[in-house]
Amino acid sequence: MDLNLAGRTVLITGASKGIGAAAAEAFAEEGCHLILAARSAEALDALCERLSGGYGVQARAVPTDLRDPAQLAALAEAGRDADVLVNNAGDIPGGTLEDVDEARWRHAWELKVFGYINLTRAIYAHMKARGRGVIVNDIGAAGERMDASYIAGSTGNAALYAFTRALGGRALRDGVRVVGVSPGPVETDRLVARMKAAARTRFGDETRFRELMAGYPLGRAAKPREIADLMAFLASDRSAYTTGVVFTVDGGFSANPG
Repeated sequence: MDLNLAGRTVLITGASKGIGAAAAEAFAEEGCHLILAARSAEALDALCERLSGGYGVQARAVPTDLRDPAQLAALAEAGRDADVLVNNAGDIPGGTLEDVDEARWRHAWELKVFGYINLTRAIYAHMKARGRGVIVNDIGAAGERMDASYIAGSTGNAALYAFTRALGGRALRDGVRVVGVSPGPVETDRLVARMKAAARTRFGDETRFRELMAGYPLGRAAKPREIADLMAFLASDRSAYTTGVVFTVDGGFSANPG
């Protein structure tokens, strides 16, 4: 399906790996120009070189720590003409209320919760002035299926559910759409590392980590590209009547938690 996205500019945060890198490739395949942000300049440069060479698009790396207001402002200026913003950066630690102290909780939320909100505020203003644009928030199904052992993440994700719905519910008045994609387990480097550690503990062999996914739908986690392709569709005019909603992609976990 041609999504008619060719020539549009997409700003993606957390773009150096995982879902962010998969999103960059999905949009590049559609002929979009890219502004890619993450903290790792080396990884971003390598990704930009691969995508620009492979798809003939412009790809610009903007190394950014979204926790730093000055760096966030610089990224917003670099992306002022973006047609699509994909908020994807985040690294909220697991743990119970007793495990996650205030400093760690605030540090995590500065990136995922306030990083999303503050960058959206800046980019939305530019989109509103032009009368068009799409914002896609990568959230996480723990915001729907609450987990006391991931309390900072569940609470932060729930806040981003509300942010997406509240802003998106009125955004079409400004010609802007705001949507969310909320994945369950996704086979990123971070998930694989956690699973390997668990496999070492349980089996004494990290190579058996995939056995721990046997209970997942289809016996596996989602692939990053399965999330990225939905993002590209939602950002396209084929989804022009869609705003203020969050799409859960978790193989049915939230609908059938048992």
